[in-house]
Amino acid sequence: MARFNSPEELEKFRQDLLSKRDPNAPCISVCAGAGCLASGAREVINAFEQEIEKQNLAASVETKGTGCPGFCERGPVVVIYPEQICYLQVTPEDVPEIVSTTIVGKKVVERLLYEDPNTGEKAAHESDIPFYSNQERTIISNNIKINSKSIDDYLALGGYSALAKALFRMSDVEVLEEVKKSNLRGRGGAGFPAGIKWEGSRNAPDKTKYVIVNADEGDPGAFMDRALLEGNPHSILEGLIIGGYAIGAREGYIYVRQEYPLAVENVTLAIEQAEQYGLLGENILGSGFDFVVKVHRGAGAFVCGESTALMTALEGRVGEPRPKYIRSNIKGLWNRPSVLNNVETWANVPLIINKGADWFTSIGTEGSKGTKIFSLVGKINNTGLVEVPMGITLRDIIYKIGGGIPGGRKFKAVQTGGPSGGCIPEQMLDLQVGFDELTKAGSMMGSGGMIVMDEDTCMVDVARYFIEFLTDESCGKCVPCREGLRQMLKILTDITQGKGKEGDIELLEELSETAIEASLCALGKSAPNPFLSTLRYFRDEYEAHIKEKRCPALSCRELVSYYIDPEKCKACGICLRKCPVDAIDGGKKKIHIIDQEKCTKCGTCFEVCPDRFGAVTKISGRPVPEPVAEEDRIIRKSKTK
Repeated sequence: MARFNSPEELEKFRQDLLSKRDPNAPCISVCAGAGCLASGAREVINAFEQEIEKQNLAASVETKGTGCPGFCERGPVVVIYPEQICYLQVTPEDVPEIVSTTIVGKKVVERLLYEDPNTGEKAAHESDIPFYSNQERTIISNNIKINSKSIDDYLALGGYSALAKALFRMSDVEVLEEVKKSNLRGRGGAGFPAGIKWEGSRNAPDKTKYVIVNADEGDPGAFMDRALLEGNPHSILEGLIIGGYAIGAREGYIYVRQEYPLAVENVTLAIEQAEQYGLLGENILGSGFDFVVKVHRGAGAFVCGESTALMTALEGRVGEPRPKYIRSNIKGLWNRPSVLNNVETWANVPLIINKGADWFTSIGTEGSKGTKIFSLVGKINNTGLVEVPMGITLRDIIYKIGGGIPGGRKFKAVQTGGPSGGCIPEQMLDLQVGFDELTKAGSMMGSGGMIVMDEDTCMVDVARYFIEFLTDESCGKCVPCREGLRQMLKILTDITQGKGKEGDIELLEELSETAIEASLCALGKSAPNPFLSTLRYFRDEYEAHIKEKRCPALSCRELVSYYIDPEKCKACGICLRKCPVDAIDGGKKKIHIIDQEKCTKCGTCFEVCPDRFGAVTKISGRPVPEPVAEEDRIIRKSKTK
C-alpha cells in the first residue's frame, strides 16, 4: 500500500481508483452487518461469489459484503447497483435466479421485492421503499455502498478529504469554530454542544490531551454505534483525527464493547490501513501532525458508558464513576484534558468540515441540528436503524417509517433514551424529536434507542423492567443509586404481583427525588425516569394495580387468571394436551375447565386456543366465574355445528 505524503498524492490516488471503476458495472452489495450475518448473509455472499464464477461473470460483476443499511427486519438485504434494485430476506437458494434474471437478464425478481402490507404495491428500488424514502440519511447512507473492510472503497467516496481540508486549508482554531458554529450536540446522551466541550480541552493548560470514542453501547435494543463501527469505521476515525487536530491531542482511544467482535475487527483493520496510507501515525499527509489511535475493549458494564467511569476503565481500573468537581474535558483520562464523544458524534465531523456548518444547521430544529440515528424496535412492523432529521415527529417515525403496529394493535407508548429514558404516550405522538423537546416530555434523546409498545404492554411492568436493569448495572459506589434503586425495584415488583399498598407511589416518588439529587453520576440521576414518566402519563394503571389488584393490560402474571368460556368451548382438546401442568380437565364432547389451584398462569392455553373459537380468555381484577356443573359439561350436537 502506498503512503501519501501530501493531499495531492491522496487526491491523485482517489482519481486513479475512480478511473478504474466503471460506475455502470454491476455491483452486488450484501449487508454483512452482525444482524444480517446472523440471518445467513455470509452464506448468501458465498453463493453469489460461486454463481458469478459459475456463469463466467467474475471479470465484470463485483460482489461485496457491506455494512448495515438499517432494514434489519428484512435481512439479509441485497442491493444491486447501479440500478439500486433492493431484494429482501434473500437466501442462498435465491442467488442463481437473481444472477440470471437481474444481472444477466436485466429484470427484477418480483417475489423478493418489498411489498407494501397495506396496498400490495411493490418497490423495486431501495429509495422507493417507505422505510428508506421517509428518512434523511447522511451518516449511515454509505454503509451499503462500501466494503467495510476496504479503505479504498471509503476513499472512492471522498473519504479523508475532510481531514486533508482541515490539515492544509484550515487552522486548528478554524476547525474548532466550524464545529461550534454547527451546534453539533453530542449524540451519546446529554446532548452537550461538542464545540464547547472541545474548546474547554483546547484551552486547558496541560499540553497532553486525549480524544476518545465512546462505543460502549449498553442500552437494550440499541445498535446504532455497532452498525457504524462495523459498516464504516473510517468515518469515525476521520472525525477523531480531525478532533485531535482541533484541540491539540496526539492520541485517541476507541472504547468499544467486548460484545461487538465484528466492530472491533473492522475498526482495528481500519486503523492498520490508515496507518499504512499515512493517514494515521507520524506526519499525517506531510502536515507535521502526529496522531495515533488505540482500541480498548470494554468489559460490558453499562455504567462504563458514563464518561468518568469509561475513563477510569481505560486507565486499567474498575469502571466506576468519580465526582465531577472538574469536568473531564479539563481533567479526564489520567487527569489530562479529554474529549469524549460517542460514535455518531464523531461520524458527523467530516461532513461538517466538508459541507460546512451552514449545511449542517439547515437540518433540524433551532436547538437540535442535523440528523439522528435511532434503533427502532419493539411492537413495530419495520424494525431496524433509521436516520431522520431532528424535528421529525414521533408519529412519522412510527407510522411512515416503522409501518405502524403489527396485527392492527393500538399504539400505547414509545420509550426513548435507553433504560434511563422515559415513555411517551399516544397523545404526544406529534411531539417533535429533539434534545429539548424529549426532555420536556419527561424522556430524553439518549444514544437513540426507541422501543415501541402496544396496548398489551403494562406500563408499571415496563418501569419495573428498566429499574431492574439499572439496579443490576449500578456500580454500587453511592447509596442513593445502590440502595434507592433496589428499594424502588422491590416496591414495583410488589405492585406488579398484586402486593402493592397505599403509599407506595409516594414512597417511589421520594426515592426518585433522592436518587436524582444525590447520586454520584448520570446513571443514578436519570434512573428514576422510567418510573416518573410512566407515572406521569399512566397513573391510572398504577392505581388499578394497587387499589383494584388489576392489570389493565392483562400482562402482569400474578394479576391474571385464565378462564374457558363454556359457551365458546368446542372440546377440541388442544389446550388440554398443551397444558404443561395438567391443570385442564376435559374430554371428547366435554366442556373444558381450568383448575385454578393447579394453573401456573403460563398462558399456553390462551396462545393455542384457535382464533375461530376464542374460548380461553384472560381475566384481571375480578373473580373467575364458577365452572359449569358436571351434568352441563356435555356439548350437545347442536352446539358443535
